[in-house]
Amino acid sequence: MRESSESGDGGVRSVQRAVEIMSLLTEQRPAITIREIVTATRLPKTTVLRIVQTLEHSGLLSAGESGYVAGPGLWRWAHLVKNSWEPPAEIRALMRELVSRQRETVNIYIVHNLSRVCVAQEESPMPLRHVVRVGDELPLWVGASSKVLLRDASPDLLERVARSSPGGSAHLPTLRQWIDEAAEQGFATSQGEREVGLSAIAVPILGSDGSVVAALTYSGPTSRFPDERISALVSDLTSAAEQFTERGFDHPMRAPLGARSTSR
Repeated sequence: MRESSESGDGGVRSVQRAVEIMSLLTEQRPAITIREIVTATRLPKTTVLRIVQTLEHSGLLSAGESGYVAGPGLWRWAHLVKNSWEPPAEIRALMRELVSRQRETVNIYIVHNLSRVCVAQEESPMPLRHVVRVGDELPLWVGASSKVLLRDASPDLLERVARSSPGGSAHLPTLRQWIDEAAEQGFATSQGEREVGLSAIAVPILGSDGSVVAALTYSGPTSRFPDERISALVSDLTSAAEQFTERGFDHPMRAPLGARSTSR
């Protein structure tokens, strides 16, 4: 039994190390050498070589002239992700309309574990704009989108989200207040909560059962989000969110209903 346990732990560590190595590849760094992997991970070269060879054999990495690049095995997964997660064309068209109306970045976020994940984005055409990457995981204890996403969250989930914040469980009353205010208003705002100089406005996208399945947001420099502009931004977002709901917006990464409170 002891050997099995140790073998299992080693297997988990190997997977974690493989993921860490794959994560070194980015748009800015599409290829990476063994030396760079060793430097970044601080793993022994023999360990790195063993993991890289396994990834290459599985088609997840491929040797190129300048180092190892993403392998062809990822192409099938990329298509799977695109087909499963990317909002349909009509949703993207509505997002582009929102951008053209207000010239601010539009995002869709969903809850995943203790984070909010960006699943779609249409960038502002302005030189100074707010941009995140699709797939980015951002804190759930702060931000306009979090305040609407957590409307139906269970007490246990709210407690765990609060504990993940710098303030710990002491942040829970503030979190509940934000959520209640957003539920009453039908939208939420934030100014400099996650990043100084950045503001956002979010409204909920509802599922067929009336629960919140996603948040639709405008975001950009605080200087372009004065109080007198809020109503127009909220109006555009709300209209679009209602159309999303009518079209049956859903997402495979949305939080399971079991994690939501049914008492509200």
